[in-house]
Order: sequence, then structure tokens, then C-alpha cells
Amino acid sequence: MYDTNRCKCRFLLVSLKVDTILAETTIHRRRNRLNVMGDGLGLGDAYGATLERIKTQEGEKAKLAMTTLMWICYSERPLRVDELCHALAVEIGSAHFNNDNVPAIDTLLVCCQGLVMVDKEASTVRLIHHTLREYLCTHHSLFSRAHLAMGETCLTYLNSEQAKALPAKPQPDLSSMPFLKYCSRYWGTHAKRELSDHAKSLAMGLLEQYENHVAAHSLFEQILDPDDSLEADTGALFAGLHCVSFFGIVDLMVGLLGMDGCDANRRDSAGITPLIWAARCKQEEAVELLLGQEAVDPNTPDNEGRIPLWWAANQGHELVVKQLLGREDVNPDKPDNHGVTPLGDASAGGHERVVRQLLDLEEVNPDKPNNKGETPLSWAASQGHELVVKQLLDQEDVNPDKPDNEGRTPLSWAASQGHELVVKQLLDREDVNPGKPDNEGRTPLWWAASHGHDFVVKQLLGREDINPDKPDNHGVTPLGDASAGGHERVVRQLLDLEEVNPDKPNNKGETPLSWAAYKGHESVVKQLLDREDVNPDKPDNEGYTPLSWAANSGHKLVVKQFLDRQDVSPDKPDNKGKTPLLWAAVEGHESVVRQLLDRQGVSPDKPDNKGRTPLSWAAIKGRGSVAKQLLDWRDVNPDKPDNEGRTPLSWAASEGHESVVKLLLDREDVNPAGPDKNGHIPLWHASAGGHEAVVNLLQAWQPPIPAWFAADELQASLPSSSH
Repeated sequence: MYDTNRCKCRFLLVSLKVDTILAETTIHRRRNRLNVMGDGLGLGDAYGATLERIKTQEGEKAKLAMTTLMWICYSERPLRVDELCHALAVEIGSAHFNNDNVPAIDTLLVCCQGLVMVDKEASTVRLIHHTLREYLCTHHSLFSRAHLAMGETCLTYLNSEQAKALPAKPQPDLSSMPFLKYCSRYWGTHAKRELSDHAKSLAMGLLEQYENHVAAHSLFEQILDPDDSLEADTGALFAGLHCVSFFGIVDLMVGLLGMDGCDANRRDSAGITPLIWAARCKQEEAVELLLGQEAVDPNTPDNEGRIPLWWAANQGHELVVKQLLGREDVNPDKPDNHGVTPLGDASAGGHERVVRQLLDLEEVNPDKPNNKGETPLSWAASQGHELVVKQLLDQEDVNPDKPDNEGRTPLSWAASQGHELVVKQLLDREDVNPGKPDNEGRTPLWWAASHGHDFVVKQLLGREDINPDKPDNHGVTPLGDASAGGHERVVRQLLDLEEVNPDKPNNKGETPLSWAAYKGHESVVKQLLDREDVNPDKPDNEGYTPLSWAANSGHKLVVKQFLDRQDVSPDKPDNKGKTPLLWAAVEGHESVVRQLLDRQGVSPDKPDNKGRTPLSWAAIKGRGSVAKQLLDWRDVNPDKPDNEGRTPLSWAASEGHESVVKLLLDREDVNPAGPDKNGHIPLWHASAGGHEAVVNLLQAWQPPIPAWFAADELQASLPSSSH
């Protein structure tokens, strides 16, 4: 689709480049200028000239354009069109927001003289090129105290009569105040960078009645962590002190703490105290202020049992961790409701310095498991944090081979995630068993093979004490799961080992070849078929052969690999009598059906144990194209009844497959009124199923009724609703 905005942007850039090049006085200088102007670079002079033209516009146009550029350049996220227009309509300090003051987007674009465009896909407003943002941000004199103006704008918007009138509830309708969500989330971000006395006054006006303001709910919803747990029917709200602790604006915190009734340790709906908000957001000055308040308990947890230290460790805020550990009344090893300690979560996050701080404390147990039995080392290993793993392995009281509740060791986790360096660290230890299975019988090698981590597989196979063919509790070997995953390199490594049986079935009788065929992994199938000790036609416990699985899944290239072999029976039925052709018909795989029909030795009309042929199943499932292929085959009986006396037409009618019914009715060798063993004809089944279109087809079809089938018998065979 033709993008006129993008086209205009390109033409403007070209125009700016040409003007800049022609401003040079000699051919040599013009050539040099051209060489440095790739993708907008070297356009500083052109941008400057355009900005000068913008500033010379009449009336309010220059101010409107420059304010627009300021918002686009310094906003914390891209602004939608309606957000930007409302931001530009705000009169700082006014108690009333005037909707008549909202400029039209077309006016903004004209005033900005092509430097701004609307991204129609995202409905946001942006600069025409990233180099323009770089230019604007490096020329600070263009926007005097931008964040101060933006913070005051946001606060004025939130303090307006219209904003105060909105109901203070979760997910309010903000269609009339589209800029409110941005203001709620970012007023403090702008204000913290530049805070004037006027901004303080506006902020305190908002914060004094914050709990009853829509902005409190808007901010709270935007900053909650997915793991935060909300209390049901609680009266605890997100208060002003929570808000400014989140933003870390100490001057405003001091003002609120000095007010009567301000609870410095109050928990919000998620159980989060002001100290937790400050700690998790790395607001060091705010943390220091709150720790100095007598009412603040640094061990007060949120609803998930997470204390301020837990959150600081979780986020890797080492200075905040140091502040909190400086308190004698802080428990440095306090787990949350899931048993995760600050050390455990810092280890999972790879926060090396925080881990070091906590390991230096005697009160901290470096091997303490969570409720799932996972230790800090398990988490560091699973996430691939090599330096943290080293720190923990250097601790004498850490068991490097400790299994969790599922039997997974740190090596098992590292192997499953493909963390080669961590695997090496653990394999270098004499006290680590490299072949230790988990509760499901899966070894580190099994996990590495399952996920296709060929280098880790190589590391583990380099150990003499590894059994490369050890199955899990379900009989699945490393080769079996690697084959199922299509991991060719891992399969090759395992097939090169004499100890590995390439045809070893799992507890269901499924071989590596069965799984590779089922998943359609052609190259793995080829590797396995190239082995003399692999039976390409070996059935599993249900009688499914690798060809059956491939046909069932519609993998025509894999099917071809099997059909090209003389030692594969292309018509071999499973325990229920279903052949590869029948399975392909059931699933509607037209190309596989064609392959099998073209293969000598395949019976196109072979029924399963219930007497249903491939055509019957195509009719049941409504596979019109497959039904047509089968009907074109002379060895197919289109009216063949199954063990219940149901013909393909009977099944197609009962399932409401109109296209298949039409195909069958067009055949002279199909009896449209043939009854099943219960005496029900296709019309009865269609009527009973409520398939009106099929009923009409069958009623319109008026073949001669056999003499042996009297009219009263035909009437009696219909459902009562059709009498």
C-alpha cells in the first residue's frame, strides 16, 4: 500500500540534503559534503535552517511548533496523536482544561514544516528521522527547562476539574482525557529532573487527595509487576507517599511525611510499602529518608512475602542492598512466600555484586532451597550466570550436585538450557555426578539432547562415566528425544557411538525413527534409514509403523523416503486395521493420499476393523478433495457399507458434509436410499443431524426406488420430524 507520509518524509530529507550540498561554494566541498551525508548525517545546518524558519512564523504557530518538537523529543514514550494534542492544549496552572484549545493534528504538521509526521500504524507522532532527535537533544538552548515544563503540564492536567471529576476506580474510561494515562505515569519522572516551587505546589495539591484521584489507579495499574498479588476487597489504596516513593522525589516525600496522619509504613493493595517501592525502583535517597523514619519497619513484606531487601536484590540495586544491610534489624535471609531468599533471586538475576554482598554475611545460607527445592546455585546455573555460579561453587557449604524436588541438579538445569561454560564449571568438579537422573529418569545428557544443545552433548559424551543410551522412566533415550526434536547434529553424535541402539523403542514401542517420521524431520529420518540396524517398518505397541506416523501427519517428503524402500510395507495396518492410506484420508492430506494411491501394493479400498474404508473416513471427516481422488480410483467401491451397514453417503449425510454428498450422488453406483443395519437411509441421518442443505439435496435427488423397498418402508425410515 502506498504510504504518502513516508514518501513525504523521504522527499523532505532529499530536499534538505540538496539545500545543504548546494550551500557549499566549490565542487570539492560539495563532494565532501555529499560523502558525509548518509542517511541524514551531516544535516545539522539544514535542520538549523528549518528551525529558524519555524521560529519566524506568525502568532502562536512558532510556539506551537517548538512545543510539539519538545514533547516528541523528550517524552518518556511515543505519544499518540490525541495525547500530544491534549498536552499542547494545557495552560499551566489553570484549574480548567479547555477542549476548545486542543489543536488539530494537521495544524501541528503544518507548523512543524515537515519535521514531524504521524506513524499511522502506531497512531503516534514522531520526528522524520532519528538524526533530528540527536540534533534537538544536543542543542539544549532550543528547549529551556523542558522537563520542568513537561512536569508542570502533566500536573496541571491531573489537577484539572475534568480529571478530578473522573471516578477513582480501576480501568476508568479515559476517552475524554486521553493524556491522563501518560501524565499519571510520568509526571514524577519529569518533575524529579526539574522541580520548581510551582511544580511542588501542583504536586502537593494532587498528592493530598491522591487516594481518591483517578491518577492513583492509573499509575498503580501501570507499574505493578506481573508477580504482584492484590488483596481482594481491601481498603488499602495506593497513597501519595507510595507514589512519590516510586518516583523518588524526596522533597515531596518530606512534605507528606510532615503531615498529620501520614503512615510511612502503610501497605497498598499489593501489600507494598513506600520503602519497597523506593527499594525496587532504585531510589536511594528515598530509601535513606524512609529508613530514618521510626514508623518504618524494613522487614514489612508485600502480599507475596517479599521485603524491601528481596526487591533490591531482585533488581540488582547494590547500593540499596548496602543501605538495607546496614540496618541491624533487617533479616538478610528472609524468604518470600515461595521460599525464595534475596540471595536466591539475586543469583537467578545474575547480580554478581549483590550476591557477593549477601555471601559475605554469616546469617545467609548460600544453599537454602526454595519451596521447589531449587537452590541459588540451581537458579544461577539454569540462567547461565557463570560468575555467580563460580561465587557459589567457591562456598564450602554449597552442594554442587543438590537435586530439587523434581530431582533436577544444577548440571541438569545448565545442560537443558545449553549453558556450555556453566556445564564445564560443574563437570570440572569431582563431587558432581554427570549421569545423575531426575525423578523422571532424565539425565543431563538427555536434557541437552532433547533441546538440541550439540556442544553440551559433546561435553557430556566426553565423560567416560556417562551412559549415552540411558532411557528415562518412559523408555525415551537421548537419541529418541533428539530425533523427535529434529536435532540433526545431536543425532549424528549419538549415532556415532557403539553403545547407542538406534532402534531402541520407548515404553510405547515408539522408536527414534517413528518420532522423526511423525514430526517430519527428513534429514533425521535419512540418518536413521541409513543405518542397517534400524527396522524401517517396525510397528509400535499400537501397530503404527513409521510410515503410518508420517502419513498421519502429512509429511509427504518423509512418506516418499519410506515408499522408495523395498523393506517397507506401504499397506500395513495398525492394531485397529488402519493403513497409512486410511490415516492420510482421515487427516485430509491430499498429496500423501496421491503418493500412496500411486504405490504398488496399496489397496485403496481396504477397510479397518470397523469395516470403514479410506473413502468412508474421508466422508466422515468431510475431506472433499480426498474423496474425489478415491472416487476416481477404479478399485474403490463408493457404496461399500461398514460393519454397521453405513455407506460413505450415509456418513457424509449424517455429518452434514454437503460437498461430499454431491460427489457421491453424482455416481451411478451409489444408492442414495440405501439403509444401514438399523434401517436408516442417508436422508434420515441428514434430517436427524439437522443438516437442511443435505436434506434438500437428498430430497431433490429422485432415483428410482427399488421394488424391494416399498413406499411405506421409505416413509417409516425417516425421523418423525420428516413424516
